[in-house]
Amino acid sequence: MPQYTPPLRDMQFVMHEVLNVVDELKMLPAHADIDADTINAVIEEGGKFASQVIAPLNQSGDAEGCKLDTATHEVTAPKGFKQAYAQYVEGGWPSLSCDPAYGGQGLPHVVNQCFYEMLNSANQAWTMYPGLSHGAYECLHAHGSDAQKQLYLPKLTSGQWTGTMCLTEPHCGTDLGLLRTKAEPVMGAGQADGTYRITGTKIFISAGEHDLAENIIHLVLARLPDAPAGSKGISLFVVPKFHVNADSSMGGRNAIHCGGLEHKMGIHGNATAQMVLDGAIGTLVGQPHKGLAAMFVMMNAARLGVGMQSLGLTEVAYQNAVAYAKDRIQMRSLSGPKNPEQPADKIIVHPDVRKMLLTARAYAEGGRALAMWTTLMLDKELATDDDEERAECADLVALVTPIVKAFFTDNAWIATSHCLQVFGGHGYIREWGMEQYVRDARINMIYEGTNTIQSLDLLGRKVLADGGKKLKKFGKLVTDFIEEEGVNESMQEFVNPLADLGDKVTKLTTELGMKAMGNADEVGAAAVDYLRVCGHLVFAYFWARMAKVALAQAGSGDPFYQAKLITARFYFAKLLPETAGLIRSSRAGAAPLMAMDEALF
Repeated sequence: MPQYTPPLRDMQFVMHEVLNVVDELKMLPAHADIDADTINAVIEEGGKFASQVIAPLNQSGDAEGCKLDTATHEVTAPKGFKQAYAQYVEGGWPSLSCDPAYGGQGLPHVVNQCFYEMLNSANQAWTMYPGLSHGAYECLHAHGSDAQKQLYLPKLTSGQWTGTMCLTEPHCGTDLGLLRTKAEPVMGAGQADGTYRITGTKIFISAGEHDLAENIIHLVLARLPDAPAGSKGISLFVVPKFHVNADSSMGGRNAIHCGGLEHKMGIHGNATAQMVLDGAIGTLVGQPHKGLAAMFVMMNAARLGVGMQSLGLTEVAYQNAVAYAKDRIQMRSLSGPKNPEQPADKIIVHPDVRKMLLTARAYAEGGRALAMWTTLMLDKELATDDDEERAECADLVALVTPIVKAFFTDNAWIATSHCLQVFGGHGYIREWGMEQYVRDARINMIYEGTNTIQSLDLLGRKVLADGGKKLKKFGKLVTDFIEEEGVNESMQEFVNPLADLGDKVTKLTTELGMKAMGNADEVGAAAVDYLRVCGHLVFAYFWARMAKVALAQAGSGDPFYQAKLITARFYFAKLLPETAGLIRSSRAGAAPLMAMDEALF
């Protein structure tokens, strides 16, 4: 069985030594009383829950999967999932970063992010049940009416109820402008009574039906009778599994049920449901025809959440591959025996095994730094009293959200595959657990907007649409750091390649913008490569910052800093050079892709 140890030391390093989160948070009225001891204590306890309660259920949940009773439409989660969820609720974990007005603890999102990374390392399928609830909470908190907030948020905050997002349909995929689900106003005494009857079918609904909580609050996209065509005619509705009375008590069953479960490649422990609405009663969230904008609160939260899923998988796969490589003996080192008392050397002596392990480590630790910084920016956006700072942080979060989603998930696919490879033939065998990490990681590149969609979002919407303003804001962070460290001789090995890549990204962005004015397909042809280049720019910036701290502590004798510095050097020497080929591919343009006639495929 795979093992998992929460990376508390590295989390504390990033938070307290690199990002100085306590000083940053104390400047926000909502977090003026926060301190490092509180943060560390919460994360330590969260790590115990992840490693001791839900990690042991990961393999068994994958093997058992979810079961649908076709007569009652009820779904049973794998053995132990419900009991673990009860412990999660009892421990107050759902309310960690929720608004105290609705029973939340009001802790910073950066603390919640650390907790969720550990949950995802331990058991991604289980973590999706509460994870989606948090997205539903955020959406209603931002766009719900006062009545909806009072009705739903306290029990979403406590975890007594869970939530989902019901977006796509069998014919839609990512193109939600094609959805057909209808919402008809309910008439009482000749007047609309504020509720709607919603009819349609939704697919790929994670945690859409289960037995973990007593009620499930679905956020559903549908069309009103007068809706314009396309994405501008979509409205958002809150549709509970059980009707909710005015006093928040539960009423009878609503007309929404699970029509089937998807049989998936991975995340078997999470119920991916086909949801059928047959005149289900719901209430409008926000304004008519503005549902997609409201739902984007949940979608963006989910995109960051999917990045956390892949960060978690990268970390746990790395941990288990290292343990195996230190134990497994095969062949002799090319430079001579390293374990002469054994018939062969441990495979960790072999250069390519080390390359695979260090790739996973570099992507995990670089991802952790970016994830924490992103959620710190989110905390500042949500809690600052300064309008200019709020706008600045919102732009930075918007810019890096597609990078967190796509770059992290691409990296996890690479990393988990490498870690499976370290096991050789044993990696392909279920009992070691590595093949599950690979299977689970693959979905993360697809859902919540495929990575191509994220790439188009980054290049088209986040960069070119505003003339590069958001990108320049992040670029200023990079150039300021380069100017500060440019005279530091010991930092040149990190600063110089960072500066070089920053210049290349600026030139590439300008070039692609000019090409796109003549042919929009140029954006589509370059976007995936462009996002990966930007991902490396962001990682290089954070790896340089981490290297700076590690260098300053080099004389301490603490092996943690030595390992951090070695990993930083590996990243710059072995992973960052990938950008050269990606930039060349981006510049190749659309012609090689579009030249072939459809009939020739």
